[in-house]
Amino acid sequence: MKVKVSRKASFNAAHRLYRPDWNFEKNQEVFGKCNNPKFHGHNYDLIVSVTGEIDQRTGFVMDMKELKDLIKKHIEEAFDHKNLNLDVPEFENLNPTAENIAVVIFNKLRPHIDDSKDLEIKLYETPRNFVTYSG
Repeated sequence: MKVKVSRKASFNAAHRLYRPDWNFEKNQEVFGKCNNPKFHGHNYDLIVSVTGEIDQRTGFVMDMKELKDLIKKHIEEAFDHKNLNLDVPEFENLNPTAENIAVVIFNKLRPHIDDSKDLEIKLYETPRNFVTYSG
């Protein structure tokens, strides 16, 4: 029997969506106000879900304190109150769209969660816009 457990977290970050190989007009056409050269910010909500068998010894799929600590160390400390374009190395050559942020979060957490368990990242950029990535 597989069970999914989830932990919600949040972080605030600024970013700019643009491609340096495109001129300003092309970036504006594709990314609109998200192409603001002075950046813009979001209050991101993150849901990290782990699916697996219940450990018969503990009754846990995963210790939620451990999941909380992993999110804090690898995501919140890396992203919170940062400019994703300038302060987060993973976005040096990667446009920090919600889709790409979710994949980066997955890749940062995956090595720390047992391979027998499935990992899913749900990232809300706004209350109505979100992406889901599960590898």
